[in-house]
Amino acid sequence: MTLISAAATAERVRTGQLTAVAATREALARIGDDEVNGWRVLRPEEALAEAAAIDARADRYSLPLAGVPIAIKDNIAVSGYRTLDGVSEACGAGLPIESADHPVVKRLRAAGAVVVGLTRAPELCLWAMTDDARAVVGNPHRPGRTPGGSSGGSAAVVAAGHVALAHGNDGLGSLRGPAACTGTVAIKPGRGVVPAQLGPSNWFGMAENGPMTRTVEDAALGLSVLADRPELAVVGDGAGLRVGLGLNRPSPATFTSRAIRATVRDAAGRLSARGHSVHEVRVPYPVSPMALLTRWVAAAAVDAEDIVARGADPLLLQARTRRHAAIGRAVNRRGLVRPAEVARIESSLERFFADQRLDVLMTPALARKPARARHYSNLPWAASVIPSLAYATYPSLWNLVGWPAMTVPFQGEGVQLIARPGGEADLLALAAKIEQ
Repeated sequence: MTLISAAATAERVRTGQLTAVAATREALARIGDDEVNGWRVLRPEEALAEAAAIDARADRYSLPLAGVPIAIKDNIAVSGYRTLDGVSEACGAGLPIESADHPVVKRLRAAGAVVVGLTRAPELCLWAMTDDARAVVGNPHRPGRTPGGSSGGSAAVVAAGHVALAHGNDGLGSLRGPAACTGTVAIKPGRGVVPAQLGPSNWFGMAENGPMTRTVEDAALGLSVLADRPELAVVGDGAGLRVGLGLNRPSPATFTSRAIRATVRDAAGRLSARGHSVHEVRVPYPVSPMALLTRWVAAAAVDAEDIVARGADPLLLQARTRRHAAIGRAVNRRGLVRPAEVARIESSLERFFADQRLDVLMTPALARKPARARHYSNLPWAASVIPSLAYATYPSLWNLVGWPAMTVPFQGEGVQLIARPGGEADLLALAAKIEQ
């Protein structure tokens, strides 16, 4: 029952060395009692039936994810289930049962993947810690610390070895932060590479779907299916790519630990030793965080209104969510979400990459160790806002501009890699060299 990679599982199923049913049974056995509390819903009977259907498919020999057990974050549609988006069962009891899969679930299933279950997320996917009224999601990589958020459930089940591939999404670092917390790999594709369709606002264009895995090879495979671009599954050697090492702080309120800075320097040294031009740069982070903060609260307001309109009980939303959404409504009334801000920031970053002749930028993924694992959902609003801003600030700028970015583990910490639009293959190539 030892976990093998998604790529190896699919290859064994395609060549007849393993059945999809056997792979699914092994995943369910590894999950057991779900000691990390990462799963909101497990669907063993349905998953085994779907695996049997894959074994019966005439085209299973060509399926890129043949028989691979996977997890889906519970904020996109999976047919036959309510999409709770982190709200409690009681709050979401009036939500409709989904009649169709989200486009990325359709792509994963068409590729031969078996959906074992849905993973937990914080309410409306707002926070950098994952818990709900029923459970605190654990972190096998750092016991006692949060697996991050909002894709913390997906990160936890991958880190625990339940499945080799999980779906997640990233609106302000919600894939890359959890990957850094749990010692896993995640890639946020650039805007438009993978279908988003994450609520009515799509977090003002900041949110993207992507894979969480234990290896770069599996991340490339998962992204190739999500993007419907088979060529992305082949990880290149990245020869000649120029890398900028950016260790300056994203904001005056960010205090990056010396240990994390040293680890990222060591990762840069590994790339340099393997023939890449690496030089230290100063990233032109925005002077004001308002473009990000206004979108964070404004998206909460839009998503809260939407989930209530679809049947959730507004009185059962968490107090911290209601406060965040109330601030967002005020922001929206005043028209404080301004597209011109993003255009200026992106122009500055384009000039920076051009002036420094960069292909890829390397930064820390987190500023410090993850926050403690606890029931943040029961605490006042500030108790969730402060840690979310304190340790998980490096990823968010790249959501704002829609550029591809990923996290790869190195010496127990997360290293973030960023490229301009269209640079997903470059990120995967460099991540593979850091991983080796």
